[in-house]
Amino acid sequence: MKLSQIDRKWWKEAVVYQIYPRSFQDTNGDGVGDLPGVIQRLDYIKSLGVDVIWLNPCFESPNDDNGYDISDYRKIMPEFGTMDDFETLLAGVHERGMKLVMDLVVNHSSDEHEWFKQSRSSRDNPYRDYYHWWPAEKGTPPRRWSYFDKDGTAWKYDEPTDAYYLHYFAEKQPDLNWENPKVREEIYDMMHFWFKKGIDGFRMDVITFISKHDGYPEFPEEYQGQNMIDMYAQGPRLHEYLHEMNEKVLSHYDIMTVAEGPGTHTDNVLKLVGDDRKELNMNYHFDHQSIGVGDRGMVNEAFQDLVQFKQVMSDWDKALSQDGWNTVYFGNHDFPRMVSRWASDAPEYRATASKMLTTYLLTMRGTPYYYMGDEIGMSNIKFESIDEYDDIMTRNWYSLTQQEGGDTQALLDSHKITGRDNARTPIQWDNTSNAGFTTGKPWLTINPNYAEVNVAEQQNRSDSELNYFRKLMKFRKSELTLIYGSYNLLYSEHTQLYAYTRELDDKKLLVLLNFSNQVAECEAPASMHLGKVLINNCDAFSVNENSISLKPYQAVIIEVGQ
Repeated sequence: MKLSQIDRKWWKEAVVYQIYPRSFQDTNGDGVGDLPGVIQRLDYIKSLGVDVIWLNPCFESPNDDNGYDISDYRKIMPEFGTMDDFETLLAGVHERGMKLVMDLVVNHSSDEHEWFKQSRSSRDNPYRDYYHWWPAEKGTPPRRWSYFDKDGTAWKYDEPTDAYYLHYFAEKQPDLNWENPKVREEIYDMMHFWFKKGIDGFRMDVITFISKHDGYPEFPEEYQGQNMIDMYAQGPRLHEYLHEMNEKVLSHYDIMTVAEGPGTHTDNVLKLVGDDRKELNMNYHFDHQSIGVGDRGMVNEAFQDLVQFKQVMSDWDKALSQDGWNTVYFGNHDFPRMVSRWASDAPEYRATASKMLTTYLLTMRGTPYYYMGDEIGMSNIKFESIDEYDDIMTRNWYSLTQQEGGDTQALLDSHKITGRDNARTPIQWDNTSNAGFTTGKPWLTINPNYAEVNVAEQQNRSDSELNYFRKLMKFRKSELTLIYGSYNLLYSEHTQLYAYTRELDDKKLLVLLNFSNQVAECEAPASMHLGKVLINNCDAFSVNENSISLKPYQAVIIEVGQ
């Protein structure tokens, strides 16, 4: 692969750092993180070497789903601050040479949005067709599955107009009707509002769900329940709407766009991000997140199957190797802490494992998305009781399991690993009260290991997870091979070792990662002259002419001679 043949873009070369503001930094003692808290920590964020901040929703919201139920798209949630705070934050980000990307949540709104208040008031209200309604006189609506509904159904009966409204998520998150051109114009106008303020892009929440099937037909049996996700993502006018959005809004600005793409797979992703499609820049998929995880977040024996993981990630790299652009991530606000999910959070392994996973994210082809707190190796809190959970998904799945007479303890045990609240516990800044996050009572319990795992302890320790992240960020920026170079998987059937090369022009790098808590061994790659060790998360590396040996969770990057 030749650099001269590559279409370089700033968003391809960026590393994105995701901030869940509710859990980042509280400045007023109410136990909830806020925008002044993000402003307070901008120098820290800059010190990481990241390029883009992805800020989770800070819009006005009743918080049924922690901000993903928006009641006013042009106002800031008072709990987080004011529009002046937001503008100060945006200016501070830009002054430090970084960019800010916001969440675009337009598959649904809050039921407290004025549009929906009007829509549900009467059948002849001008806003009636801003949402999806099924009149009760037509009988029971066709089956639709909901992520968050306590009964698992996406239709909610609404008495004032004797009709059901559609909600793929919580009942307080009615789905917007994109088939109505007035809705689309409202959304495009709102996007212009934020771009004119100077934001640098959008991460588009469940954007693949916006186009609904005409007449709400009954789906085939194989697509019932959670399998409906693939049907939701194949609405007949999805690409028509995204192309229109690009033409009317996105093409007017130098910004980045990333789709949260449930239902996207290697065989359909290029419809969304292909270079000639004029839709979106990037998409992130969920194929790797489903390895070893069944319905309702239940863990099975394939949970850390490395061979499957390598196959999935290699297939995605191949699908986007010549067209479009890939993304790489382990965790975010919807998934558990990366070290607990993908490696080990046992005290003897956590730090090394965290560094190994960071090495993977920053050496694969595609834009890396890094979740706040992962730079210090934060781990799952692993709540014991359903009463400790805030997350609507875990609570509703527990309720459904209980109604069915199922094994609620098994669900709780699985959610110690897969539950979303594991990633939402506040950032561990130091070992003082409440980890330096708040002077009040935290909105969600802080992980007790904050006394040992925190930013202050790692800030000046040269071998810390935090400083390893900073070191690797600098290395990535100095090596375009890690951004644009071709990817070639080695040892595809090895159950412990993930190994691959990255090659660009006359530069070739070998990445070796031990994803296990045992020593991993393999034969040295044939016809490959191993040169200088450039990165190593352990204090030694064992290699000779015939074999390589990696310590538990060791990560090594080696220069390869031509």
